[in-house]
Amino acid sequence: MGKFELLAPAGDLNRLKIAILYGADAVFIGGKIFSLRAKASNFTIEDIKEGVIFAKKHNAKVYITVNIVPQETDFNELDAYLLDLDKADIDAIIVSSITVLKRAKELGCKYEVHISTQHSIANSLSVDFFKSLGADRVVLARETSIEDITTIKQKTNFPLEVFIHGGVCSSFSGRCTLSNFMVNRDANKGGCAHSCRWFYSLYKENSLLSDDPFTLASYDLMAIDYIPKLIDANIDSFKIEGRMKSSYYIANIVRIYRNLIDTYVKNKSISKKELNNYKKEILNFENRALSPVFLNKNLKNQGLLLDNGNSNPSQSFIGFVLSESNKENFVLIEQRNHFKLNEKVEIIGPNNFKKTFTIKEMYDIDGNLLDVAKHAQQLIKIKVPCYIPKDSFIRKKGK
Repeated sequence: MGKFELLAPAGDLNRLKIAILYGADAVFIGGKIFSLRAKASNFTIEDIKEGVIFAKKHNAKVYITVNIVPQETDFNELDAYLLDLDKADIDAIIVSSITVLKRAKELGCKYEVHISTQHSIANSLSVDFFKSLGADRVVLARETSIEDITTIKQKTNFPLEVFIHGGVCSSFSGRCTLSNFMVNRDANKGGCAHSCRWFYSLYKENSLLSDDPFTLASYDLMAIDYIPKLIDANIDSFKIEGRMKSSYYIANIVRIYRNLIDTYVKNKSISKKELNNYKKEILNFENRALSPVFLNKNLKNQGLLLDNGNSNPSQSFIGFVLSESNKENFVLIEQRNHFKLNEKVEIIGPNNFKKTFTIKEMYDIDGNLLDVAKHAQQLIKIKVPCYIPKDSFIRKKGK
């Protein structure tokens, strides 16, 4: 088996670094223009350059989303931006416009051009079409089943990228105008208001038909059960959605899929029990309903496509390690959620680091003894039983 790329999202420079430290082979990020996640912090050209330097130091790649659906005036800045990205030494751009693909090639940019999932590519003929235009990779539609994905790869033998985790748009391949219509925010320019996740009521002739409000949103995608099949199909890149997600979320999702991919590649098999353990681990920090969604072409008949809008935000994440443990075995953390002395906790760190212990001693930054941590983002020194690496996350054990 060859190398299978794990591609992670990053909404800012810190999350880029976390994704790579926790096992991502590549990250996709957005610049200040031409990106579909306007609410993400997004990257200046200088940030992109810094991210590329960090990525290359860790043998990882950086892809830039240039994936808005462009209108006439959007092309005024395009050439200069594409050339700036080339000078930043990025590895690829992800595009939703054929014009952007052609222009990057005409300008002689060194980076690859990947075709966005927004093109709804769900068959081998479409893949061949974009190959003929000079594309270097195709991101398949999220509505494609595992059977179709396998067939497309067999027929084209072209680099393919498949989504394995995260949000799934209720409109085909993200081409939605609900947000435009309801709040005048263009989803195809990065302004999506997530109108599908609002609660709606059903009326007939001004009479309420049901007391239960509903959403139009899909379940989020979780492809744990399908990773072995995607590896067997020789899919090139496994993509996680979520540039708006926290660093804690990204670290954990990347860590879990990294372990799963590496375990299957090494052993060429994996048990149902092991897959279930990975799924249980994900539930420690996911707060929305999960499903294989369209990877299973029969799932619509099982009622597992539309989310009911319920969420369970986790309070288990309690702190981020700002510096590695010192010779007195103290770490400095930035607190996130309430915790106290004698709390049993688990440390999750880069390079698959894991340690469980009970907090027996902690102080504020001025050296005052604490028995409870209750102030968000408070700096706290905690006594630990062993070396703890920087950029680790602390969570309550068993939550």
